[in-house]
Amino acid sequence: MDYLKSALPSQIMSERGSNLVVINPGSANVRIGLASQDTPFNIPHCIARHTKQIPNFTVIDQMLNSMVTTTQLIEREKAYDFIAPLLKIPFLDEGPGNSFPRKMGRVDGHNPHIRKDLPLTWTNVYEEATNSSVSLETSSKDETGQFLDPKEGTHSKEPNASERKFKEFICGEEALRISPTEPYCFCHPIRRGHLNISQYYSMQQVLEDLHTIWDWILIEKLHIPHNERNMYSAVLVMPETFDNREIKEILSLVLQELRFGSAVVHQEGLAAVFGNGLSTACVVNIGAQVTSLICIEDGGALPSTGKTLPFGGEDISRAFLWTQRHYQTWSPVHSDVFAKPIDLLMLNQLKETYCEVKEGELDAVAVVHSFAEKVPAVSHKTRLSALNVPPMGLFYPTLLTPDVYPPPPRTWFHDYEDMLEDTWHIDFSRRSDMPDTFYPNVNGGLPMWESYPVFSTKPKKEEKVGLAEAITNCILSTGRIDIQRKLFCSIQLTGGVALTSGLVAAVEERVLHAIPPNEAIDTVEVSFISYNLMITF
Repeated sequence: MDYLKSALPSQIMSERGSNLVVINPGSANVRIGLASQDTPFNIPHCIARHTKQIPNFTVIDQMLNSMVTTTQLIEREKAYDFIAPLLKIPFLDEGPGNSFPRKMGRVDGHNPHIRKDLPLTWTNVYEEATNSSVSLETSSKDETGQFLDPKEGTHSKEPNASERKFKEFICGEEALRISPTEPYCFCHPIRRGHLNISQYYSMQQVLEDLHTIWDWILIEKLHIPHNERNMYSAVLVMPETFDNREIKEILSLVLQELRFGSAVVHQEGLAAVFGNGLSTACVVNIGAQVTSLICIEDGGALPSTGKTLPFGGEDISRAFLWTQRHYQTWSPVHSDVFAKPIDLLMLNQLKETYCEVKEGELDAVAVVHSFAEKVPAVSHKTRLSALNVPPMGLFYPTLLTPDVYPPPPRTWFHDYEDMLEDTWHIDFSRRSDMPDTFYPNVNGGLPMWESYPVFSTKPKKEEKVGLAEAITNCILSTGRIDIQRKLFCSIQLTGGVALTSGLVAAVEERVLHAIPPNEAIDTVEVSFISYNLMITF
């Protein structure tokens, strides 16, 4: 794919050639790879740091409304009962006992890359005795699906206490699998499409964690050491949810801390359109924590059409757990998706493997794992019910009860430097190992933002509507019938949730019915774009 090549300035292409690293930061995962690679690394965007102040595993960025209110519970139950007749399944209070016997069978995941029924094990948090630099080394097998054998877990070896040394930090999936009894602080530097800044998680710490995670990936996965970093250029594929100030901080991080020789910023929606060989489309990115929409016309974003929905795949996973608990078929051990990231990791895998959008009663038999402290995972053969209900929360969001994160302080957005007008007026200190093109306004620094006017300097307003209504409103807001007809025939779904079997057809049908009858639109076409198309050349 050469869509990003055509969008990159010819200067950076001629100078850097194939030494291009593409970085696509998300809330739950970060996708990083060389432009020459067919498939990027898709790594959980999190870090756990060892601490002596806190004896047990703590999610310090967890400013969550984890308790469902009575009103939310009532609204969730109403949403379920509204969805039930649409899917031709029993109402919530009827339950499986009052219906005819169900045909149960194994539902094979439509995605061949999904891991099925593999036990997750606790991460070994100790450095190897023979290697003092293990804090920067984590087995790549864990990121590609080969899990640690229980005998290789945290407590498989019992060296003397004086010989044990905790890893300074642990990134990626291994951070998700740290036992609750270990002295680590767990953080997601990006939450709900923004830097996860709060009174408990400072901007400095957020950026430091981002730097550590990305630097670890560059060294351990891409094998690009610090002393060679200036020979590479970074292509930042930024989601539309990020604001002006956030992009400025991330760009500074890439150039100063990570030491890339140069960098260029691309808008995620534009990359998706170009990657599919289109110039006009409505791009719908259904991520883990937010869903963003933006319309593209003739290769340019239409800023007024941008919308953000405050839900994503993780909210569907929690709705999946709620549904199973209602049918009282869940494993007997308590699953806590807020305090134990490993539980959410398991739920995400079950959702990706078994949930579909289709009519009729959809059940399956699966192996569910429970995780007690300091012991291997225990397997439970479990009947999963109503597997087609959780994804419908995209259209009826009251079925989902998103966790609530406080927005950054209002002063965060009072950035009086308008980056879109004068991006390169950033005060970088000169380093002898950096080429001239690294420095703003010196020997032809590259203008990064000429074609990206969509990024806002203010917090973006979140819509509280379903996916079909959001897409319809997004397209109709263009105000021109000619472009509206083109956009309704080119709705592009992307993101991990878009892989859900049956979702493309469901979006197509519901968008068509959401269009007001007075609009002269009678055709809707929806297709899927994979992440690989978005960030490979």
